[in-house]
Amino acid sequence: MPRLTLVRYATKPEFAAENEALARAVFAELKAARPEGVAYLLFRSGEEWIHLFVNTRSDDGSVLTELPAFKAYSRDVSQRCTTPPEAARYAFELLESYGLADG
Repeated sequence: MPRLTLVRYATKPEFAAENEALARAVFAELKAARPEGVAYLLFRSGEEWIHLFVNTRSDDGSVLTELPAFKAYSRDVSQRCTTPPEAARYAFELLESYGLADG
């Protein structure tokens, strides 16, 4: 069953640039590793952030969470936030997609 995880939070203004740099390092590692069936998106509006992770092959997030850059990003995230990360995880059957690897 595919996995979809949505995480939303807000950072302290003085930590927004650091948070973005740490998040972009995760994308650099993903691009180098090129895991199949995975999509990861990052949205920002000022100090508000939304991360969307999709694994079209299984209900598993370790392809993301085991990356060294993700561990570095996660380590002090609560100290950078005014609103702590709130994650919603779903396991759904993928019926259709546009722009995501269908695997």
